[in-house]
Amino acid sequence: MRTQCQSIWVLTALTLKVMAQTSSMRHINNYTSLNTLFETTSHSLVTTQWDEAVTCADRQDFVEALRIFLSIQEPNSKICFDIGCLHLLNQDLDAAEKAFDSSIRRDEHLAVAFFQRGLTFYRKKRYEESLGDFQYAFKALRGNQLIDYKALGLRYKLYACEVLHNMALVEAQLGNWEKAQENLVKALDYKTEVKLTVIDRALQSILKQKLFKPVEFPPKVLFKPNKHYVAELEKKDYLGKAKVVASVVPQDDFSGFAPLQPQVEDGPACPKEPEVLRALEGEPHTVLFEFVPETSDELAVVPGNIVFVLQKDADNWASVIFNERRGLVPYNYLERLEISLGSKQNEGTLTPPSRAPPTRPERKQGPTPISEDTQQDVQCTDNTCIVKVHFSFNFAVSVPSGCSYAILIDKISKKLNLPSNGITLSLNSEANGQSIISTNTEMDSVWSHACDRRITFWCHTKEIYLVALHSFESSNPEDLSFHQGDIITLLSQVNKDWLEGRCDGNTGNSYASPALHCLHHRCLPHLLL
Repeated sequence: MRTQCQSIWVLTALTLKVMAQTSSMRHINNYTSLNTLFETTSHSLVTTQWDEAVTCADRQDFVEALRIFLSIQEPNSKICFDIGCLHLLNQDLDAAEKAFDSSIRRDEHLAVAFFQRGLTFYRKKRYEESLGDFQYAFKALRGNQLIDYKALGLRYKLYACEVLHNMALVEAQLGNWEKAQENLVKALDYKTEVKLTVIDRALQSILKQKLFKPVEFPPKVLFKPNKHYVAELEKKDYLGKAKVVASVVPQDDFSGFAPLQPQVEDGPACPKEPEVLRALEGEPHTVLFEFVPETSDELAVVPGNIVFVLQKDADNWASVIFNERRGLVPYNYLERLEISLGSKQNEGTLTPPSRAPPTRPERKQGPTPISEDTQQDVQCTDNTCIVKVHFSFNFAVSVPSGCSYAILIDKISKKLNLPSNGITLSLNSEANGQSIISTNTEMDSVWSHACDRRITFWCHTKEIYLVALHSFESSNPEDLSFHQGDIITLLSQVNKDWLEGRCDGNTGNSYASPALHCLHHRCLPHLLL
């Protein structure tokens, strides 16, 4: 039923677009206003589905809640986090990891998502990756004692001492008992009265070199949409139904937006249908059966989706566009769709067929079109190697097989938008000893760790310091004030005009001077911020 509603939203938006192009709808007179209307309806639909899924979870119907969550076409970071939590309840650790990956890709500052993914890695006994996520969660706290997510719709407080508690546990699992003790001693500085007993018990266990239980995220706690916004989505009829009072047309009861048609003797029996969707690329088709992709260039669709076919190949595969993404779908899973104002297909909802889906057609060898998102970053050929990089978020790039360090670091620095001399690569999360990769490293030994033309690196950034030549007094609370000669630690680049930095314990934004250069460690540039 929900898939049918999504199709109705799409058909409604397409019909409004046709009416705007034919001047039948005078209130929507430009393409920008139509885009705004479509985005608003799409966002409202997502929020409605989100609220329905959370309501099912409150009733302990987690199966239905997960089904509704997975049907959302464009989930935000909070929805992806909720999906990961439900997968953890079902003990599906692989699906939970993918959901938390999606949440972090959409919001790389969501500390609780790093915390949950760290717990997922811990359950899978991938301790190094678990330690990395707990470290990112602690860094995202920015020295604060806790983060209260109540304002964002999650009834949970993430405590810094609990993050350090789990970091100590992972270090103990790796056999680093001294580091585990250091983390727990550090946790004492961030402890609260409520959490004091947990830290003390863990410290006693570490002194005896015994393991202890991790601090886990409470089950069945999910992000919820703003209840006031959900209430505003309820349909309200303020104007009532229009009524025709007088008309030159006999028995005229039309009350829509279209103007009256001129009455011409011996004219056509019915008005001419407008030309439909000439501006859209491809031919519209409706999906009859669910298709699950098996390769990166294939596209996932479900019954009722409307796709636009760009090209049909001889092997019965079609290149289509769906939700601004391109990919391959079996053509025998589709049915041509005629969309017009007079089409009877728009009068009812689309019902998925009851028969079994056809067999998957064979793929011909040779180049095939893949989605634009995949083409931008990763293309795997016989002469390339896929490099997975663990950072504050995970990403992948393609480089020539056996390439030099200069080519590798240049590719990664462009992806992160950071200077190459501020990045350190390593073969594991520790980044010490022989695991560090630099210009002096023998790259043949590095590439020997690749398997099936795939290799994993860990990326670490060095601290960058700047010296202010002039004083600046901020007029906005989010900006950073400093005096001449102050040393400022660069945290991140907000955009091309603003940087985020820390000075004297305060964190804020600073304007990026055109003359700004980045020097690392104790080399401090005398430049104006």
